[in-house]
Amino acid sequence: MALYKLDDFDPNYRDTFQGEDIKGLGVYAEGRDEKIGSVSDVLVDDEGHFRYLVVDLGFWIFGKKVLLPIGRARIDYNTDRVYAIGMTRQQAEDLPEFNERSGVDYDYEERVRGVYRRPVDATSAAVDTPAALDTNYQPLSTPSTPTYNRDTYTYDHEPSLYNINERDNQTLKLYEERLIAGKRRQKAGEVAIGKRVETDTASVSVPLERERVVIERVTPTDAGRPVAPGEANFREGEVARVEIYEETPEIRKEAVVREEVRVSKVVEQETSEAQATVRREELDVDTTGGLPIEER
Repeated sequence: MALYKLDDFDPNYRDTFQGEDIKGLGVYAEGRDEKIGSVSDVLVDDEGHFRYLVVDLGFWIFGKKVLLPIGRARIDYNTDRVYAIGMTRQQAEDLPEFNERSGVDYDYEERVRGVYRRPVDATSAAVDTPAALDTNYQPLSTPSTPTYNRDTYTYDHEPSLYNINERDNQTLKLYEERLIAGKRRQKAGEVAIGKRVETDTASVSVPLERERVVIERVTPTDAGRPVAPGEANFREGEVARVEIYEETPEIRKEAVVREEVRVSKVVEQETSEAQATVRREELDVDTTGGLPIEER
């Protein structure tokens, strides 16, 4: 878990905090209004979360800098102060000194955490301040110290050290509803395409031939010429037969392809406007006693 100085991680961090700069704020012992030092820097993780305040203990121990987990700090911008929750002089003396050149590794952090994990000695607390002034002080006891694995340890394992103190920094979440547009495919109907047989009367023209008999009587050129004896053969009942033919229409039907019908689907797009009532929570601030409220 790499840690970075605040200005190395984000050179423009002051813009993020609307011009506020935590560095340089005085650090005071919670409940005693006693200045113990000042914030010289801030260490953040890869995601920019505050993990430690680097505190210069010039007012307690000259020249010594120590790490204060963010969960043990309460930042009050109204008074430009940082309050160290439960910090005693004995803890400050036991904390390993922070050296920028040496850096911070897991072993160093474990030494720091080990000091804050220890319960406050009632005797040393009584020297600094009466226990009644700070409810974080606890009588001397010997609870079991948790053990952690360097390969799996995360800051989430110890929220009391690394989560922003909820008692002193309460967060009120305001919710609002928004419309989420989605699409659902549903059957709008169907188109059935079939065939039916219709009858109609069709006409076709057929040219026909018909034979007929034409009897033509003509006067030969040698009419009145006497014929030779025996040439004239008068016989009764002689008949000439001529066969007469005619054409009649013969109709038959055959099926042919008239046209093809292709059935397919196309997708058309349109935009549909939908409206619904959404709710939004707004903040109502109600104060009593004329307390000053600064909204950031």
